[in-house]
Amino acid sequence: MPAPLLIADVPWLLYRSFFALPKSITDADGRPVNALLGTVNAILSLLSEAPPPSGRPRGIVACTGAEEARYRVKLYPPYHAHREPMPPELRAQWELAPSLLESFGWSVPGSDELEADDVMFSYARLEHERGHRALLLTGDRDLYGATSEHVAVLELRKGEPPFEIGPEQVRERYGVAPEQVPDFIALRGDPSDGLPGAPGIGAKTAAELLREHGTLDALLAAAHESLPPLRPRIVGVLLEHEQLLLSFRHIATLQLIDVQPVADRESDFAAGAARCRELGMRRLAERLEKLATA
Repeated sequence: MPAPLLIADVPWLLYRSFFALPKSITDADGRPVNALLGTVNAILSLLSEAPPPSGRPRGIVACTGAEEARYRVKLYPPYHAHREPMPPELRAQWELAPSLLESFGWSVPGSDELEADDVMFSYARLEHERGHRALLLTGDRDLYGATSEHVAVLELRKGEPPFEIGPEQVRERYGVAPEQVPDFIALRGDPSDGLPGAPGIGAKTAAELLREHGTLDALLAAAHESLPPLRPRIVGVLLEHEQLLLSFRHIATLQLIDVQPVADRESDFAAGAARCRELGMRRLAERLEKLATA
């Protein structure tokens, strides 16, 4: 099988880097560049020092998107409402990220209406349909639902090689199949997105219910008939929150957009180095210049 396509979650990488690296990492004018530096370094590490188990990526798709899809907020107004506003220092780097990533010759698709997760899912589905490998570089577990025989989520581990999470690992962690992940999230909730789930139903119970009934629809149908082995308390919770749970599943269901295959392409380290110098990241530029001549 050919080498995998790396599909990166740019918002997640930027946030992760901004809060993990010192704000004292600045350009010549004193403006923080820590989020940009960490984002590029995370991708570079997978191209050089620590390639994924399935091989060095054959290309990079760095996905962006809306901070929250309007249709999700309309379905459930508290969606993402608990999150703090983006810090101005991160916002400035967020706006520079696409041009920086494009300078390496990487594809940087996005969506004004949907989130980066949806863009990533669309590319992963396309690669799956083509019979090609894809790796999703993200910390968002919604994308566990995108895993398949050809698609895995790539987990970065401090001090350890990257780890690939495929369907088997999703079953081990969640107790459900990838296609059941949106139903699982609806029942268990997702604190990172502000979804509370069904009151009193945690991860273990949610997985048990889905293993028994297969889907949220079948579970709700069983609740309406009070079919055993459903306990009265569970029946009451499901019926009281039925419409909300269906909304949560819709929110957790990743959306497909029309995307085109990405051609195999080597990274342009020389051009990336030049752009990094423009942004004041001198040490990274020096490292990239060495990679360009290696």
